[in-house]
This record gives sequence, C-alpha cells and structure tokens, in this order.
Amino acid sequence: MNLYPIEAGNFKLDGGAMFGVVPKTIWQKTNPADANNMIELATRCLLIEDSNRLILIDTGMGNKQSDKFFGYYYLWGDYSLDSSLKKAGFHRDDITDVFMTHLHFDHCGGSVEWNADRTGYQVAFKNAKYWTNENHWKWAIEPNKREKASFLKENLSPMHESGQLNFIKGKESNIASTSELNFGIFFADGHTEKQMLPMIKYKDKTVVFMGDLLPTVGHIPVPYVMGYDTRPLLTLSEKEQFLNMAAKENLYLFLEHDAHNQIITVKHTDKGVRLNETYRCEDIFK
Repeated sequence: MNLYPIEAGNFKLDGGAMFGVVPKTIWQKTNPADANNMIELATRCLLIEDSNRLILIDTGMGNKQSDKFFGYYYLWGDYSLDSSLKKAGFHRDDITDVFMTHLHFDHCGGSVEWNADRTGYQVAFKNAKYWTNENHWKWAIEPNKREKASFLKENLSPMHESGQLNFIKGKESNIASTSELNFGIFFADGHTEKQMLPMIKYKDKTVVFMGDLLPTVGHIPVPYVMGYDTRPLLTLSEKEQFLNMAAKENLYLFLEHDAHNQIITVKHTDKGVRLNETYRCEDIFK
C-alpha cells in the first residue's frame, strides 16, 4: 500500500464560525485571522494505492462554481486536484473509487464537473465507484435548513444519475469495518449525519483521515467545536471518545483542513488530550 496527500486547493472561512463559542483571543493564537477575520484552511485529500485499487478520499471544492460563489471563500495558493494527482503520478481516469467522508461542497465538489459544452454536469471520475452511506445520502438530498447551502444539488445528482453511486454497508455507529474497501470507519454524527472517517492500516501505523471531526490543530481541546456542526454536544462526546483512543493507541491523524499541519499525534496531559507531534506527509508515507 502507498499513500499520497492530494492538495485540492486552499480557502478561508470566518474564524468565529470555525471555533463556535471559543473567543477570538484564544483561537487566534493557533489560527491567526486576517483583517476580515478569515483563517487559512486547506482541502487536503488522501489517495490510497492498494493493489489494483486507487481510492481517493474526498475531492475538495472543485472548480465548477461561479466566481461569486468562490468569492465568499477567498481561494488562495496554487494547489489543484489534477496537479496534485499528476505530481503523485496519476490521472483522474486512474481512480477506481471516490470515498466521500460527507457531502458538504468543500468535501465532494471536485467529484463532479461541467460537461464538455457546459450545459450540465457529469462525474469527474468516469471509471470510479462513488462511496457514501445511505443515511447520509438521504440527509443530503433532503437537507435541513441549516445545511442546505452546503449540500448542492449539482454535486449530488450526477453521482446518482451516472449509476456510479454506492453505499457503504455494515453497522453505522462508532467504529465499523467495511468489506467494500480495505479500511475501518469511525462514524461521527455531530458535524452532520453519519460522517465517515477512514482508519487506514499503513505498515505499523494507523492513519485516520479526520474530515470535520478535527479540522485543525487548534480544534484539539474538546470544547473547541465549529459553529457549523449540527449537533455540537454530540461532537463533544465524539471528539472526547476519539481523542482518548487516538492518544492511547498512538493514531496518526491526517488533517484535511489544516493548511499548515498535515499529520499529528496526540497525548494525554493534565489538561486533557493535547498535541504530541506534528509530521509532514513524506515523513510518514515513506
């Protein structure tokens, strides 16, 4: 097995929204804001080369939305999904599976693209199976008012219409294994219904793709929960459960949204679970 970080692009979000009830005087120490109160974020995806499978976890925002849409998110940097795949030695047509932690636009927007004459949309990975779970799919296509702006129809309909959409089967609570893909899954419901975090056995390590359960290093303290979470009190208990496990088992946490920290480990301290070590992907994916 080989693992490759796929940088799909950088953006910014309001720091207050990203840290909920935590005061700016505290969160800006780890996530400094610009003059507009925006903090720097990444859409860092993960590519798994496993035998004859090439599995891409999340796909970033994509590039099909309008300039007005992207104007809200202050895109920055030169990363793109295609250039990152090329750097790893692959093309999007090589991808056999696209696994989506959840279907918010910044996690699945790159899964769909304009068609050739820009009259409609098509899947961006024509040879891939697309993976979500049935509970989350229903949650996304019948969105609540709080999340409606994050579940975009143009991101979802082409997956279903193409016939490439598949549902992960099995027990959808806490930690589950999946027969469809060669990794475990930690299910988390606080951010959105049935978010799926892959737990990948890599050599002598377990690498966990953290999605939106732990967006950045600054979010490690348990009460530091995003304002975007639909069930923040549930996130509290899920984070506490997960971080205690991560510290005990020395899990390697792959951060999707932290623009400046790629992989971390955590440890138990007198103040609770805190940062242990930070790593570059090349340090771990040797």
